[in-house]
Amino acid sequence: MNSMLADAQSGGSGGQNQETDLAPRPRSQGALVLRKFLRHKLAMASVALLTLIVLTIVILPIFWPYSYTETVGGFLQPSADHPLGTTQVGKDMVSQILRGTQYSMLIAVVVSMVATMLGVVFGATAGYLGGFTDSAISRFTDLFLIVPQIAAAAILVQVFSGSWYVVALVLAAFAWMPIARITRAEAMSLAQREFVESARAAGAGTGRVIFKHLVPNMVGSITVNATLAVAQAVLVEAALSFIGLGVQLPDTSLGRVIQENYAQLTFRPWLFWGPFLVLVLISLTINFIGDGLRDAFDPRQRRMKA
Repeated sequence: MNSMLADAQSGGSGGQNQETDLAPRPRSQGALVLRKFLRHKLAMASVALLTLIVLTIVILPIFWPYSYTETVGGFLQPSADHPLGTTQVGKDMVSQILRGTQYSMLIAVVVSMVATMLGVVFGATAGYLGGFTDSAISRFTDLFLIVPQIAAAAILVQVFSGSWYVVALVLAAFAWMPIARITRAEAMSLAQREFVESARAAGAGTGRVIFKHLVPNMVGSITVNATLAVAQAVLVEAALSFIGLGVQLPDTSLGRVIQENYAQLTFRPWLFWGPFLVLVLISLTINFIGDGLRDAFDPRQRRMKA
């Protein structure tokens, strides 16, 4: 009888163990975010299109028969050799768009990286320390916010020459403030949490608390704002170059290519609409990716909008 009871108990416990093994394991936060992002159809289509654009501007110039500096004949009509014709000085428009897109994307990525780093450092420091430090950084941020971005950037670019990296650094100097404000608000909330109090009690310094505990818990908003900063930088750089106060020769950008061919909008519209549509596609795809990331990181968003 005892052996039968023991077998029954062992069988029951074995069944429970088997049920436990079969039970689904809870997904990590990263896996849930990725799953939600992959379900966002518009964001995934934008990722595919942006990837195609990046691969095109990296690979196609290697095989394209015309260099962006080569001149072959002014105002040639679109043909098999020149799908978008040539400019007034005889440069192939496809090669101009490829080169301009390379510089525009490079500037936008540099702006996003620098602006994000500055915004996170200033915002997290202000939100965590509070008091005088918070007031000083907040007033410094407000000072930059009231400065007209385009006007100030145009002046600084002209003073320090119009090289692409100068344009990128100048634009980054006026792009970190919104990120700093968002990061500050999150840091103020996280600074009251138990894990921060535990880190303080364990003797962690200010830098360790900020960069080891606060920043990793703000990765969602940081990622979204860094992505959207790329799209904003593309448009601001294009606007600056369009009025002739941005990237200067021998560098170029989509804004400069559009500006150089704006006068041909009526008689040779392909010279204008080619780079303009590429600029619009880049901005739209990055914004849609940012929307998808925002929805994926939002814990209240159970179903994706698109």
